[in-house]
Amino acid sequence: MDRKLDIRCYFSDMKDPRIERCKLHLLEDIVFISIASVLSGAESWNDMELYGKQKEPWLSSILALPHGIPSHDTFNRFFAALDPGEFESGFIRWVKSISEHIKGEVISIDGKTMRGSKTKDFKSATHIVSAWASKNEVILGQIKTDEKSNEITAIPELLDALLLKGNIITIDAMGCQKKIAKKIIKKDADYILAVKGNQKELHQNLKDSFRFLIPVDEYTDTDYGHGRIENRKCTVISDLSMIEDKDNWKGIKTLVRIDSERIMKATGEIEKESRLYISSLEAVAEKIGTSVREHWGIENKVHWILDVAFNEDKSRKRKGAAAQNYSTLNRIALNLLKKDNTKIGIRGKRLKAGWSNEFILKLIDI
Repeated sequence: MDRKLDIRCYFSDMKDPRIERCKLHLLEDIVFISIASVLSGAESWNDMELYGKQKEPWLSSILALPHGIPSHDTFNRFFAALDPGEFESGFIRWVKSISEHIKGEVISIDGKTMRGSKTKDFKSATHIVSAWASKNEVILGQIKTDEKSNEITAIPELLDALLLKGNIITIDAMGCQKKIAKKIIKKDADYILAVKGNQKELHQNLKDSFRFLIPVDEYTDTDYGHGRIENRKCTVISDLSMIEDKDNWKGIKTLVRIDSERIMKATGEIEKESRLYISSLEAVAEKIGTSVREHWGIENKVHWILDVAFNEDKSRKRKGAAAQNYSTLNRIALNLLKKDNTKIGIRGKRLKAGWSNEFILKLIDI
């Protein structure tokens, strides 16, 4: 097998969590059927078993299947016990192999809670922090936290795992931390970090700066989509004299304010909002404003699709590492579907994958 073509190669080195005498099914067979079934619309372990049994004649022509199709209990036990760190490492290695050269683009980092994974004994729902490359439209990696507040410790781990050189990293207010800014600069990347009340002093310093100092650049754009007219203005200041702790924000060069005005076409209702940021980028308002806008692709093109097309928010997988590992399967599937240039939506591609064995092989590059 060509390592660049066969996705199974990137997971074949994982430590099999099963007891030796219980290994009736090969690890690579389990992984392949899991990915193929999720591509085809599977949302549960039962769905995986059903998919395998319906496709068994075809699967037996490309897989070993020494004991037939694994049961839903086998899929559940395997992924509940599988080390999610190893699975995610294989995922990141695979993503690097399929991505075009990623340099100079926006990499958005944001978290998503799988609400259905919360248990009755008050165990926190699984929270996944993901990195999204906007131009390649690919999820670069992910890491689990027990709750949203732990993003502060999870983000540096995710940054360590990724190749960031030459890119612009955008993170919401939870990631506006001195250590995170320092790590991004150390990785030869730039940052745009949202600033809110969790950085009270910095937030006030930015508000004072935009009240008293003169901007060096401005950029305005207008969007007419989604039943509204939205005007956005990016204002940039390079004078850091009012930032009291500026020496501890590694690489900081600019202060940014995004003012947006949304006019609802149907009602004429007007909504206004202002957001503040710090950045290591030079004072070019158009570049910064465009990068901030691209950040929201992770919400619209990742989180929304995972909830609507994959029903991830309703997933009730709770045993061991099952929820985290299933989220990795979903992200593998989403990357494969995004990589395909067929002019149909994600739902249509999943239907086609379920109907066409040839399309599955095309998606997985076998």
